Amino acid sequence: MPQHPEIAQLLSGAYINYFHCVRIVEILRETEADTKNVFGRYGSQRMKDWQEVVRLYEKENLFLAEAAHLLISNVKYEIPSLKKQIAKCHQNKQECEKRATDYAKNENSARNELNTMYKQLGLSGSNVKRELVERVAQLPARYSQLAKHVATLQSALNYYGSFSQYVFGHETAVLPLLKYISERGNTTTYEWLFGEKPLSVEEPPPPTFEDENQVKDEEIDWGDIDNNVSYDIDYGITLEESGIEVDNEESVGVASGKNALTVLDNPDTREQFINQLLELESFLKIRLLEMQGESDLLVTSQLSETTQGVTAMLDCLQLTTQMILDPANQHLHNIKHSPRYVDSLTTNVEHKQGLVEKMVASQKAVREQAQEASQEARQLQDKLKLVIDKTKLLQSQIEQEISKKYKNRPVNLMGGISAI
Repeated sequence: MPQHPEIAQLLSGAYINYFHCVRIVEILRETEADTKNVFGRYGSQRMKDWQEVVRLYEKENLFLAEAAHLLISNVKYEIPSLKKQIAKCHQNKQECEKRATDYAKNENSARNELNTMYKQLGLSGSNVKRELVERVAQLPARYSQLAKHVATLQSALNYYGSFSQYVFGHETAVLPLLKYISERGNTTTYEWLFGEKPLSVEEPPPPTFEDENQVKDEEIDWGDIDNNVSYDIDYGITLEESGIEVDNEESVGVASGKNALTVLDNPDTREQFINQLLELESFLKIRLLEMQGESDLLVTSQLSETTQGVTAMLDCLQLTTQMILDPANQHLHNIKHSPRYVDSLTTNVEHKQGLVEKMVASQKAVREQAQEASQEARQLQDKLKLVIDKTKLLQSQIEQEISKKYKNRPVNLMGGISAI
């Protein structure tokens, strides 16, 4: 076949009909003109082959039947199918964009929660577990600042004591731990229990935390075996049986165990401290409501505090309560006294980090899917335009061929073809 661009274009289609063959013959009449003999016949075998194809097409108007079948197929099936595929691509694109928006919202929500945790715990997020353990060293300074605020509650404690004495008719001890901290500060539990400072403090060893980033070689260290070691024989005689008394009690003046912890750090006394804060807060709130009513004139006359004074006490107390119940303080306290808690908190933070990363990856994936759907829709749109143009051309060619058979009368094909 001659290298003619139009012939190459005609043969590049997936389906070749009669009108393509006619056009190829017309082109070959020009390109194969030198093979024409004196009788007007072409010596080129290629020309003979295409002329034979055209002759077979024209036998009994077979080409019209094939062209009509192709026209109907395009109108009823090919074009609607392409339109459905394009609509499906647009729908997929919209769904992907919607999912990307949802993923972005989830990412922002998880990131905000993660940033809140970072802010509360003072973390950077590089090594969560190690940072949490290192933050425990801030507890003494936090407790010292809290103890200074407790000292400002002296007037509220005196007011509560005066009110209790007025109600019961005699002096009663109220909120002993809270009053103790306001006067003595954040001392050891030993000093709170025994009323004197310990001679020495033996704090319990801090809990150990395994660092997952460190690879440990689990090898048995047999050490250096000394064969000259002498072994003593245990004859089963105890000191009690021999008449010697053994003192198993804690050495006098030595604070050890929980007694070595400060009252704000000791879980037991810390809980008492919080309960007494809440008790004092409840009292001040109730007193404030009573003082604002008219049925409290007798008590008000006996006590010198005013509504403004009680309100100031309540504000100062609530500030102290917020400090002890601050999430950062609670997290650090639990981390210090519970190795499992730091593992749980680390897992929670890492889960939030993983969720943020997952949402980012999901957004990227659905955006790529949306881009692919958009690109596929554009390709199908180009294909649809090409099919419609070829279908309209085929319609025009069929109308011309039918018109030739009826003395060139005007012929118009009606129906679904007019709607494309």
